Amino acid sequence: MPALKRTEAEARAQVVRAVSYDIRLDLTSDGLEFGSVSTVRFEAEAGATTFLDLAPVRVASAVLNGRDVTAGYSEGRLQLSGLQESNELVVDTVMAYSHDGEGLVRYVDPADGLVYLYAMSFLDAAPRWFACFDQPDLKAPLTLTVSCPDDWTVAGNGPPSRTAAGEWTVRQDRPLATYMATLVAGPYHSVRGEHDGIPLVLHGRASLAPELDRDAPALLAHTAQCFDELHRLFGLRYPWGEYHQAFVPNFNAGAMENPGCVTFRDQYLFRSRATHGQLVSRNNTIAHEMAHMWFGDLVTMRWWDDLWLNESFAEYLGHGVCATLGEASAWIEFAVNRKSWGYPADRRPSTHPVAGNGAADSASALDDFDGISYAKGASVLRQLAARLGDDVFLGGLRDYIASHAFGNAEFADLLAAWTAAGAEGLPEWADQWLRTAGLDTLRVDGAVLRRESPPDRPAQREHAITVRSYPSGQTAPILVRADETALPLSGGSLLLPGAGDETWAKIGLADAEWNAMPARFSELDPLARAIVWNALQLAVNDAEVNPELALRILCTAMATETDDILLSHMVQSATDRLLGIYLPDAAAASERLAAACEQGLAESEADSGRQLATLRGLIAFSTDPERLERLRAGEVPDGVVLDPDLRWRLTARLCALGSLGPSDIEAELAADTSAEGAERAALCSALVPTEQAKQDAWRLVMTDADRPAVLLYATARGFWDPLQTQATEPYAQRYFAEIAETARLRSGWVVGRLAALTYPSTAVTESTLTSASRLLDRPDLHSGLRRAVVDATDDLRRAVISRSRFA
Repeated sequence: MPALKRTEAEARAQVVRAVSYDIRLDLTSDGLEFGSVSTVRFEAEAGATTFLDLAPVRVASAVLNGRDVTAGYSEGRLQLSGLQESNELVVDTVMAYSHDGEGLVRYVDPADGLVYLYAMSFLDAAPRWFACFDQPDLKAPLTLTVSCPDDWTVAGNGPPSRTAAGEWTVRQDRPLATYMATLVAGPYHSVRGEHDGIPLVLHGRASLAPELDRDAPALLAHTAQCFDELHRLFGLRYPWGEYHQAFVPNFNAGAMENPGCVTFRDQYLFRSRATHGQLVSRNNTIAHEMAHMWFGDLVTMRWWDDLWLNESFAEYLGHGVCATLGEASAWIEFAVNRKSWGYPADRRPSTHPVAGNGAADSASALDDFDGISYAKGASVLRQLAARLGDDVFLGGLRDYIASHAFGNAEFADLLAAWTAAGAEGLPEWADQWLRTAGLDTLRVDGAVLRRESPPDRPAQREHAITVRSYPSGQTAPILVRADETALPLSGGSLLLPGAGDETWAKIGLADAEWNAMPARFSELDPLARAIVWNALQLAVNDAEVNPELALRILCTAMATETDDILLSHMVQSATDRLLGIYLPDAAAASERLAAACEQGLAESEADSGRQLATLRGLIAFSTDPERLERLRAGEVPDGVVLDPDLRWRLTARLCALGSLGPSDIEAELAADTSAEGAERAALCSALVPTEQAKQDAWRLVMTDADRPAVLLYATARGFWDPLQTQATEPYAQRYFAEIAETARLRSGWVVGRLAALTYPSTAVTESTLTSASRLLDRPDLHSGLRRAVVDATDDLRRAVISRSRFA
């Protein structure tokens, strides 16, 4: 199906208006296809021509105002001519269930064989399950009539009602964009609640019923608190009726903000013990999606280049709501998990402004769905809120929401609302922060703070920040308006700019400060440690800090860190970004990190988040099979339960070390037949360092068109283990020869994500860079693949430079 061009969407919006959808789905078949009959009513200019989007297996019939137009279908589009002022189009199709996380996804739970469905329409996947005008500015009410097994539960964008045996109706009379349409159907286990007149419903697979029942009180309470705060912020009540939250399998994202029925990845229903950081992340995600009910759902961008109007605001408001509700770690989680995602993106060749990217079509818009649209945009909004003050900032938002409710808006509309509320100088501010890409550097140089913008993207961005002196802890505000700004503080062994993490910038420290950091790191407060950790990663990427020094700092953190959010992120960053990449001797570095984790574990309080996060770090880094086998046999510290998560982590590490193999994985899977077990088994199988195991894993990723996306992701994550460069070396060049063909097997999100996960990141050589360059020279390379390869190659280039400098 061709990507919708912006020009085509604009032309269609001039022709089509007052759209409504009445969709009938037949989900009674046990096969891989389902029936979808779409009745589309709309007004148009008499005599005009346009087209409808659909991606069926086959079109049985298409009838426009009583006239057969079936022959007008070709390659994802149904041509419509001779339109009347009022039109009714009935399109009878057979659609295919999806297994890649987009469209109408069908998943068979390995735990009990039960079938579960959910629909994911973002970004352009709605036509994979119903025929529609698939663009964000043709919003429409939607009615679903669903035929399904009688024991199924059905939910969607509006309140569901059972109309007959095996038949449900879901009706949303408020207009919504097609990319927000959803359906959840299957033998889901549900928990109901209510708050302030809003029915609240949670759904999860039957095999996760114990976990859903356990977490439901906390989930419902947090949802209720978020509603109260969002009602206060917006001055406008939740407009979508019931509020369903469905935890669904084989999900590509963290969650999707479908009005009335948010879908979440069901890993958020933790089968094993969760750290405090995991719970904070889940709560932030819940609040993020709830903020979308206003930003994105009630008021929707007109075209995809204003995606930030959805994501940046939901990111900022979601974390801000959690912080207001008393979660002190909300912004720490933002710093280490979200900004560490966005910072690298803003320095790569593929960087783009937060706003006004001029996406030519829907495919290029999907490529910009990244940490810039989320984390950078949210950070910029924090700066703007500080600049304007709450009265102007919130006043403008409320006017914007009220003025454009149930419609569409553009960036200019929001600027106008803020200006009307009393903001001044916004066009200039927006040009610097929102329309200019790139990351400033803020560094202390004697008595001044220097601001450096990227030479290829010069800007004059203001930064309202605090500076903190350590060890005294003295703080002072500072407004950076020039390339040199006098510091309001002096003295101390460390002056940290941006100490409240208020802005979007790389924090540059002097060599002496970095050299002292192994001894100083644990003396900083948690947010400062998060800031310094982000700064350290960027400094390593820029070959400013020796990776060996970064390893020393990391070892200090592993031994002394008490915040499990920071601990967990450092473990993940070390395994994904340092070992075998910037640190060539991954085995030696792993041994040092494991020793630091042993120290931290011995000093951890029993049953604490620190204990659990440090133990996970020990498992990730240990090169001692005997130590790991003792843990696997149950010799764990007091306060630790050897739950499924820890067992699979131990199994994975022992597979990577070559101590376990396929028969051991099969035994673990027999003991844990869950969906998570299948995913973990796929990871473990790819980690086995034998020629056969690597061949099998490679074949699955490169040639299997039917495997569920989450299993492909797990396989890809296990392939390039930093301890296995000899086993994986032959595949570095094979990647560049074969990855382009995967775009013929799959579509949408999964294409780029798999290209990123399977990139040979541990093949840190000039020859890898050369091969990447040749691949990128191909004019026919899929846009999602191209973006993934450009980004991963930039990361690899930085590692090559670092190795050369610090060899």
